[in-house]
Amino acid sequence: MASTLLRTAPALRGALRASGIRKPAVAMASTSFVRGKATLPDLPYDYGALEPYISGKIMELHHAKHHQTYVNGLNSALETIAEAESKGEFTKAASVAPLLNFHGGGHVNHSLFWENLAPANREGGGEPDGALKKAIDSDFGSFETFRKQMNTALAGIQGSGWAWLVKDKSAGTLGLVTRANQDPVTGPYVPLLGIDAWEHAYYLQYQNRKAEYFEAIWNVINWKTVAARFEKS
Repeated sequence: MASTLLRTAPALRGALRASGIRKPAVAMASTSFVRGKATLPDLPYDYGALEPYISGKIMELHHAKHHQTYVNGLNSALETIAEAESKGEFTKAASVAPLLNFHGGGHVNHSLFWENLAPANREGGGEPDGALKKAIDSDFGSFETFRKQMNTALAGIQGSGWAWLVKDKSAGTLGLVTRANQDPVTGPYVPLLGIDAWEHAYYLQYQNRKAEYFEAIWNVINWKTVAARFEKS
């Protein structure tokens, strides 16, 4: 049982690789592990660069506070599990597993999220083109149908969670999935585009009008990074 449990951390790193996240590149947000520790990725744009669609204050709190909390929690969980394993305290290690999933998933999800976004006067907004556009048209009927289905999925999340455009590893087709809390996308799917439906992603600006946030965020989606992830998966 202990062996199965302690494979959770490598599985999170596998989720990072499957998500297309690599070591930091110039002007690209990505997540990395330094000497076995997770680190907060830099953003490829200023906090205020996504305005008026996402305020600079939201971006600063979301990145510097909330994401940093997931990084800290992940590192703490990994350290606790490693210490417990060294002492043979497998019950204690098992008790930390939910924290590993929550904080590790938060780190993975947000690292992808930052790469999904770009200022509207640069790469943000519009519609995808090339192979990704063809796949969306084939599997959803049209980009507009896909966008409406994504917004419907987001609105249907009870409490906190994410909606994701994913690629089925076996069939090669696109689909939509939702995940509660910070559960990462794993198993047969490759996460391509995730939209954060947690209140901390929008409440300072949109308050209880989350449907407005779900509409606004399409103006800052970076389709180049989504397409790159699609073509590499």
